Amino acid sequence: MTDFTEDFEVHHNMQTIAFYNLENLFDLEDDFHTNDNDFLPGSVKNWTPKRYENKLRKLGFAISNIGRKETGKHPAVVGLAEIENAKVIEDLIASKHLEDCNYNYIHYDSPDERGIDVGIIYDALVFQVLHSETFSIELFDEDGLLDYTRDILLVSGLLDGELIHIIANHWSSRREGVQETEYKRIASSNKVNDIIIKLRLENENAKIVIIGDFNDEPDNNSIKHLVENNKLFNPMETLRSFSRGTVYHNRKWSLFDQIFFTPNFFASSDKKFEFYKADIFDEDFLKLFNGPYKGSPFRTYVGKKYKGGYSDHFPIYAIFKK
Repeated sequence: MTDFTEDFEVHHNMQTIAFYNLENLFDLEDDFHTNDNDFLPGSVKNWTPKRYENKLRKLGFAISNIGRKETGKHPAVVGLAEIENAKVIEDLIASKHLEDCNYNYIHYDSPDERGIDVGIIYDALVFQVLHSETFSIELFDEDGLLDYTRDILLVSGLLDGELIHIIANHWSSRREGVQETEYKRIASSNKVNDIIIKLRLENENAKIVIIGDFNDEPDNNSIKHLVENNKLFNPMETLRSFSRGTVYHNRKWSLFDQIFFTPNFFASSDKKFEFYKADIFDEDFLKLFNGPYKGSPFRTYVGKKYKGGYSDHFPIYAIFKK
């Protein structure tokens, strides 16, 4: 077990890009535009200020330590999923373990029916944002009505002076069945494909990192086609195993959270970032330590029952080195 109270050697030539689904990070206010009724004081889940602060502190501790064993510091950029609004990001980056990390954020409200969005936090001392925009997915349900999901977020900026494009995702869930919902994730995959084509038309050597909770595995069509069509590299393919993943459901591990990127991160250069390693951040403190689900993510809630944990997902990360 890693002791995160100790100091690790700081590597100034390395930076971490991470992604974390925060499992329903809602504030305490009733917002008529979001489906937040379960996450209010006095609701069935009894979402209190104390519970909110506890979750912020725990998530902050987890985020501050992603990649720290290797780089000696907090991540440069972290994609976030399941955030209600900009306020919860502001509260998160002002929390105990992140307040000294120089984090700023990018967030847009998306039309998702649950009222959850994707966002990005970044260390403003090492990442300079040049451009950001969102892309909506046009989906229709069986009745031909618009079906709303999370937008895809593109953030372009200078990471230690080098232009890098980051595409953050949270694709449609499998709740109504894997086959029944696959078309939604294929639609999101096609949209990311369009974004990559657009970026490469502007610069054929664009360095692009795609992060997210895709609700699909590396070998599902939505991911496989995106990776193959754009000649991307997905280091997560080798990380999933019978006993390891980012989410645990029905006694089975899945690797829905992934990070993949353009192959020019393998080009050798003293002055530019190269891929160093990728991993699941599944340290022991993020896991249940006993019971039938021992080793699975220590969640905030199981159903309506408060457990006081972090999230139902483990974060993932990639380290790039100059």
